[in-house]
Amino acid sequence: MRKHNTALTRFGRKVKGSYQSYGLGVKLAAVVILGLCFVFIWSVFSPSSYSVAYQRDTFDDIREPISSANRKKVTSLVPSTKKEQPHNKKLKHRSSSGEKKKRVDRSSLPSKSGGWHKNDKSGVDRKRKGEDLKLPKKADEVKEQELEGSETDVLEKENEEEKIGNDKQEEEKKVVEVKENEKEKTENNSKQEGEGVDGKETEKEEIESNKEEEGEGEGTVDGNEGNGELANTEELDQESAEKVEDEDEKAKDNGKKDKNLGPLFDPKAHYTWNLCSTRSKHNYIPCIDFESASGKLQNYRHHERSCPKAPQMCLVPLPPGGYETPVSWPESKSKILYKNVAHLKLEAFVKKGSWVVESGDYLTFPTNQSIPKGGIQHYLDFIEEMVPDIEWGKNIRVVLDIGCEDSSFGASLLEKDVLTLTLGLKDDLVDLAQVALERGFPAVVTPFGTRRLPFPSGVFDAIHCNDCHASWHSNGGKHLMEMNRILRPGGYFILSSKHSSIEVEEAMSTLTASICWNILADKTDEISDIRIKLYQKPQANDIYQLRRKKVPPLCKANENPDASWYVPIKSCLHTIPESIEQRGTEWPEEWPKRLETYPDWMNNREKLIADSEHWKAIVDHSYLVGLGIDWSNIRNVMDMKAINGGFAAALAQQKVWVMNVIPVHAPNTLPVVFERGLIGVYHDWCEAFGTYPRSYDLLHADHLFSRLKNRCKHPIVIVVEMDRILRPGGWGIIRDKVEILDPLEKILRSLHWEIRMTFAKDKEGILCAQKTMWRP
Repeated sequence: MRKHNTALTRFGRKVKGSYQSYGLGVKLAAVVILGLCFVFIWSVFSPSSYSVAYQRDTFDDIREPISSANRKKVTSLVPSTKKEQPHNKKLKHRSSSGEKKKRVDRSSLPSKSGGWHKNDKSGVDRKRKGEDLKLPKKADEVKEQELEGSETDVLEKENEEEKIGNDKQEEEKKVVEVKENEKEKTENNSKQEGEGVDGKETEKEEIESNKEEEGEGEGTVDGNEGNGELANTEELDQESAEKVEDEDEKAKDNGKKDKNLGPLFDPKAHYTWNLCSTRSKHNYIPCIDFESASGKLQNYRHHERSCPKAPQMCLVPLPPGGYETPVSWPESKSKILYKNVAHLKLEAFVKKGSWVVESGDYLTFPTNQSIPKGGIQHYLDFIEEMVPDIEWGKNIRVVLDIGCEDSSFGASLLEKDVLTLTLGLKDDLVDLAQVALERGFPAVVTPFGTRRLPFPSGVFDAIHCNDCHASWHSNGGKHLMEMNRILRPGGYFILSSKHSSIEVEEAMSTLTASICWNILADKTDEISDIRIKLYQKPQANDIYQLRRKKVPPLCKANENPDASWYVPIKSCLHTIPESIEQRGTEWPEEWPKRLETYPDWMNNREKLIADSEHWKAIVDHSYLVGLGIDWSNIRNVMDMKAINGGFAAALAQQKVWVMNVIPVHAPNTLPVVFERGLIGVYHDWCEAFGTYPRSYDLLHADHLFSRLKNRCKHPIVIVVEMDRILRPGGWGIIRDKVEILDPLEKILRSLHWEIRMTFAKDKEGILCAQKTMWRP
């Protein structure tokens, strides 16, 4: 028994000793196990989270991303300084079992129900621009949520791939928007209303529409977002494609900038002016004339419109013999000051010509010495006898005269209430188009090679070519295709010449038959010995289907016939409008009823009427009586941002003509201008206009600069161009925002223009200035 107790005692001592030896280890193990359990339970049930994905209602407190040029490697999230709402704290958890964290799609965030909802607009826009959104975190969680170095590299690589993909999507979207812009023309037209100092409702609407246009569609040339709606990108040649890419880059850059882009003109800038040193000297036309050329070259003009790469900051000099105030209208029809247009080639031409005579200080134009023998009046009467439906001044109001000779054709038609626009070609080295402008007749200078003319489709009632030296049948007849595009359905093409070869006659006969032109008359005038052919464009599409050979083919339905700015001539026929809602199905009303008639295809008739009344009130009560302008000395007028031609219509009773310019990025309203019996062209004011220096007596710019704020890299070039095309003594009327007019006034003073009047109200203003004879 004692032995048994002794054994038990020994065993107890051993167990006690063992327990004392391992007691510390057991305690440590128990603590570790309890700690791990606590961590596991905490990670599952704790209200805190280590996830970066959670729901929020706004991104207003997210700071702007660092620019790509200065971006550094980011390894932590940015803490928010804004107090979060309780429902924003519902976080999406992940297991703590070592699962790798996944990148969150920043284009959408989780909702309470576990689904996905779109971010607000600001978030979407940032994602499209490829910016990195940084979600706010609590300060005490930032350190715990730092990303590992390798994981950060992966995220940044994925972000870069995402940006590239988004950029491609943006480019694809722009192409789609260019095609869709055609369908939006009518809607955009309703947005274009005149702006003015009086603060009318229509003025506010145009300001808002201009703001929208400045932020959208800037990468289109088709002009065309409005006329930014004018062109299909697939039609552009290499130079046109480069222009489109430049505009796209502008659009991207403008989209990334803050809405407040700063002042249009630098208020602290000081300008020093120099004279241009070019081969064409005082007659320099940028984009048409070579800036400098070898003396061996006989021609100093581009075959196509090509503008200098550097902005034109020089001033065109006055003629060598000086410049004097031009002869006033209507006396200028019969004589002009020779010194104002003098140059060597013109001098040689005057010595040979019979219709222009040098008489002392003047060039005179005898009415009985016009190019057609027997007089221009006989020539016009003979045409009307051949086709009585022509009815000059009633049925025919707007005419395009190809080439410029003595201007007698347009001068005589003007007496019949026909407005003739002369197309001075780049081969006119005698500068007869300048003579026409000096006499007070409408003219525009442009190359006519492989690109379309700057006019919409189907707008001219008649086109006239009298020995205009155009090879209509060459190059697949593309030039005649262009005439077919801009000629109104049912319009007339008048071709007259003294001499023509059999080969040319046969080629023209084949070509006109292929485009279904009907020859109405072919007769030689015995007095003038001029053979005249009158063609008429079809008024329906049925005749196109009757052709045995479908050459040239019909243009594709998605090709915009109005696209003309830097757009190559197409060898196809655009279909003729057939629906009453389409422009061109009906011939316009007789003049002058045509000016105030609005056909069914003009969906914004009430706004057009309001626009006309608005401008009539401004012209009658302000421009004609309140600015100090002597309108007896005003003949050639330009509206640099015409919209619907309301300003020109208001001046219809004055002895002036108005060139209505529609910027290529504005809504395409130029067809409305022509429909009203007025004339105009498309133009991009970031480039030089197609006319000679000292061509216009008055320039009118209604919110032109604010509209072009995001368009030109150097807006100052517009002011330099205004100085080039305005005559000394000519006037400029500029209506715009005060923030633009103030620095603009400083620029005009540096050009030694005399500021005649300024007025401002409600951040809108008007500036009236007169150009002087000053040259540096």
